[in-house]
Amino acid sequence: MADIKSKMEMLGAGCAAGAVNGVFGGGGGMIVVPLLTAVGKKPPLVAHATAILVILPVSLASAIVYLINGWFDTELFIAVCLGVIAGGFGGAKMLGMISPSAATIAFAAVMFAAGIRMII
Repeated sequence: MADIKSKMEMLGAGCAAGAVNGVFGGGGGMIVVPLLTAVGKKPPLVAHATAILVILPVSLASAIVYLINGWFDTELFIAVCLGVIAGGFGGAKMLGMISPSAATIAFAAVMFAAGIRMII
């Protein structure tokens, strides 16, 4: 029974992450990582890596809706995409080189900075 409860909690977490990603165009990982560590009891490095893989299909689903509605800029996409690919590769390599506590602190700092930036 506990296994079913855990799977239902993860399903709910996935729905929340998908909704956040769909509404804001990103940020689902900011929900997935804390939920995987707190609810799923996963180590931080596993949570971060899993969040990245989970966000791919979520982002594709959101992108389809954005494309259908014409909310897309090809030049902007190409420019940002090149940077995101390079940064994603570098960040994934760095994640394997840092401790779980350092990853958690860095993640919290980025979330905090993003929140402050949105307020200002």
